[in-house]
Amino acid sequence: MAKKIIKQVKLQIQAGKANPAPPVGPALGQAGINIGDFVNKFNEATKDKMGSVVPVVISVYDDRSYDFIMKTSPASDLILKKVGKPKGSGKNLVSKIGSITKEQVREIATEKMSDLNANDLEAASKIIEGTARSMGVDVK
Repeated sequence: MAKKIIKQVKLQIQAGKANPAPPVGPALGQAGINIGDFVNKFNEATKDKMGSVVPVVISVYDDRSYDFIMKTSPASDLILKKVGKPKGSGKNLVSKIGSITKEQVREIATEKMSDLNANDLEAASKIIEGTARSMGVDVK
């Protein structure tokens, strides 16, 4: 008999730095997951991606077992890495924080393709460009 999913928890956690403190602990505690077990598995699975934010979808089953799927880092995170800045511009129309090339946009789009709602690389690139613009990053 197949296990039944009773809850899905979505979190964004720094790679290799999950710990039982909020927001991770309380979210998993409510779902009835062994927090220490998850933290160890997640950190082990993400130790090669240190410094990135990794979105994770945790499926909790009726017998209190769980599994998790890691997604690619948020587009904004990838754009900031390319620009080399800690955060985006608060006033994206007035102050720009930097610029990225169409080639860099294409690289990010290729990396994010599996998580984007786009039919081809062209559409995916447009999504990434829009995200960049809203952060105060010019696309040249």
